[in-house]
Amino acid sequence: MQSFAPIERRKVYELVADQLVSQIGEQHLRPGDPLPPERELMQRYQVGRSSVREALRMLESRGLIESVGNGSFAVAGYANPLNNSLQLLLSLDQASMHDIYELRRIVECEAAALAAGRRGDAHLLRMDEAIEDMAEGLRTEGGDRYVDADLRFHLAIAEATDNGVIVHAMRAVRDVIRRALIEIFPIPGAPERSLEQHRTIRAAIAEGAADRAREAMRGHLFSVESKVNQTLGAEEARG
Repeated sequence: MQSFAPIERRKVYELVADQLVSQIGEQHLRPGDPLPPERELMQRYQVGRSSVREALRMLESRGLIESVGNGSFAVAGYANPLNNSLQLLLSLDQASMHDIYELRRIVECEAAALAAGRRGDAHLLRMDEAIEDMAEGLRTEGGDRYVDADLRFHLAIAEATDNGVIVHAMRAVRDVIRRALIEIFPIPGAPERSLEQHRTIRAAIAEGAADRAREAMRGHLFSVESKVNQTLGAEEARG
């Protein structure tokens, strides 16, 4: 008897995101081109505002689009070669998640300290929006919204350094670690603790406390790496 695969149920915002990815992939939208405003996307795809916003958040978290201010987005530049290199190293077992988190501590702890001295109001606003979305993401299944917001928070810190190389590195690392973060989302209490750690980091940056921001980021990354190792260890034990 022929077997049939179950029909996958897709969320509306995922379908909207797929449509936009197709537009980008077919080069109807090129790097630097502005995306249509929210209202136009709602009319074009016959969906609600929340679905459009979730689709835009998803594409931004994947680095396909970038914010240009005032709630508007443009198509991002072409693929980050550093991201491709990290993915290749992981696939060839020439790097581990420990290596990735060691890199994160080197880059992000100092980024937090720099952000404390260089951040503007717009950077703090993006951090606040990300934290708010993380809180909302605690009430949704799967962890996608929470993780995407988590990664946006860290990218906002990188942008607050006013250092393009740090932003480039953070975007590459973000794409590599997304799957690991999705895996640890179901661990009881883990996302709630991480959310509070993000709030502590944000507070230190807002107050211009560079040393405190650095140490708060260091503690957060050690905590997350511990959870990642816990999850990976459990997967290996299951064979």
